[in-house]
Amino acid sequence: MTASPTVRRRRIARELRHLRELSGMTLDVAARQLDMSKSNLSRIENAQIGIKPRDVRAALALYQVTGADAEALIEIARGAQQRGWWQNYSDVLPEWFEFYVGLEAEAASLRTYEAEAVPGLLQTEAYARAIYRLTAGEERIERKVAARLRRQDVLHRENPVELSVVLNEAVLLRPVGEPAAMAEQLTHIHHVAQLPNVTVQVLPFAAGGHPAMTTPYVILGFSDDADASVVYLDNLTMGLALEEADHVCGYSLLHEKLCRMALSPADSLTRLEEASRNFA
Repeated sequence: MTASPTVRRRRIARELRHLRELSGMTLDVAARQLDMSKSNLSRIENAQIGIKPRDVRAALALYQVTGADAEALIEIARGAQQRGWWQNYSDVLPEWFEFYVGLEAEAASLRTYEAEAVPGLLQTEAYARAIYRLTAGEERIERKVAARLRRQDVLHRENPVELSVVLNEAVLLRPVGEPAAMAEQLTHIHHVAQLPNVTVQVLPFAAGGHPAMTTPYVILGFSDDADASVVYLDNLTMGLALEEADHVCGYSLLHEKLCRMALSPADSLTRLEEASRNFA
């Protein structure tokens, strides 16, 4: 049973779509039988909105799924109605980013490339505050920083996420905030990179051009085979989740290539130490 209501909602969506297709029903026919609009059923099947357990039961009956299989899915639907910790920060987390945080909270692995900024899971409080001042201003800044730091629990929980980070060398050299805060940030990355579940590699300028020059990304993997991997892309105003296998495979191969082009983890630690001294 997954712990994140976001992941549960995603699984229910995928299962309902799969069962409808197996039954041979079109979206139109199933929606009429379930006494809901076609658009609502489509949004449910795409995990854009949730579905109540009683409606899951009705859908399963329509698709002729009964017994233990039906009860297991209904139980997952009940879990999907629970609140995740991130929903307490809905005043500062946009809905599209809440979806990502809900996936991140349950992920077993995260592979990411960042070109300009330290990833949120590695940011110090001072660096996060400086980033928000630059990109969003002062409004509710402390709430935003608190939410970002809370996300970092995934690195230290009982079964921590396996994190693989490739950082463009520019991230180490671009000063964000005061010099002392930047030095602290680089030292923090150096410290976290020594956790057994974390790998940080620096992609040096000397590596030249590379295939991710236009696209920072996160690839989220899950421990349960029923939860397919996701590629997540975002910017200041929106996020995009890519769930098709071809997209996930393409970005996975891209990450492998960046890891080969980047400094080794040990040499990356040395580069972090050198960069930190530049701000001391």
